[in-house]
Amino acid sequence: LQSCGTKGRAPYHGVLTHGFTLDEKGMKMSKSLGNTIAPEQVIKQYGADILRLWVAQSDYTADLRIGPEILKGVADSYRRLRNTMRFMLGSLSDYDVSDETVSNEMPELERWVLHRLCELDEKVQQGYDSYDFQGVFQAIFTFATVDLSSFYFDIRKDVLYCDGDTIERRSARTVLNLLFHRLTTWLAPILVFTMEEVWLERYPDKDSSVHLVDIPNTPSEWRDDKLAKKWSIVRNYRRLVTSALELQRVDKVIGSSLEAAPTVHVQDKDALSVLESVPFKDICITSDIKLTSADPPKDAYRSSEIDGAAVDFKKSVGTKCERCWKILPDVGNFKHPSTCGRCSTALK
Repeated sequence: LQSCGTKGRAPYHGVLTHGFTLDEKGMKMSKSLGNTIAPEQVIKQYGADILRLWVAQSDYTADLRIGPEILKGVADSYRRLRNTMRFMLGSLSDYDVSDETVSNEMPELERWVLHRLCELDEKVQQGYDSYDFQGVFQAIFTFATVDLSSFYFDIRKDVLYCDGDTIERRSARTVLNLLFHRLTTWLAPILVFTMEEVWLERYPDKDSSVHLVDIPNTPSEWRDDKLAKKWSIVRNYRRLVTSALELQRVDKVIGSSLEAAPTVHVQDKDALSVLESVPFKDICITSDIKLTSADPPKDAYRSSEIDGAAVDFKKSVGTKCERCWKILPDVGNFKHPSTCGRCSTALK
């Protein structure tokens, strides 16, 4: 009021209001009910970043709920994000920018990740500008856990762990470096201490801090809607294959997807052409895979999600490579007798 009276304006640019903080059941907190939760209790048990993450995950336009079970869910989200960052740190431990690959030379999978980064960067920037912290976190969390950990990282572990100096490995590490700088700066306003810890693991100089770094500019040319549409088809068929293999794993027919060499029956000619243009066995993490337009056998696995598609399970044929664990017929034919051709070359 004093500022309005003397200067004709409020002493701030904007006000963000929020609802009341209630317990898990939506009840008002009171000492008599014994349902109060003080911030210092949460910080002592979980750390300050969990409290900050709870706020970011909440819809502040309505009443906020907090309690032991809600905090457990927040802690689980935090753990999964931390695992994503840990994987990137491990894969970038000796990364040198001189190994960087330009985007137009990368495999399609890496270019798809760059497309998703471009999409996400727009959402994150708009979300922060409009104080939509819940939307920002949900977009980043879904990207980190679904697109990265469950898909991209899962596929590229083999290349990162087992390849020599290949374009696939260099491209994967280039993308991981780009991911690292964006995820840390995107999440720094929310997970203040964790992102600083992650940043200092790579850049330990005394004057280094993620909070002194701007969010990197994301080139608009990374966006490729045509490629995204193609990889949406690839992911749909990958889910079909992984679902079929999961049944075999549950029945203890196989222990790992690398023990499988399924035949995928695809009646959609356009989809078949898409799958034939990508390394589908690597995407499905199988030792081999066959694609065909022929009619599937009656006992083949089918899904209601994709019409005219089925998976006929078969086990891999050959010997297990002791380095990459793929079961291949060429194991034992090289200088290193217990390895496949790719691994034997990488060991030279």
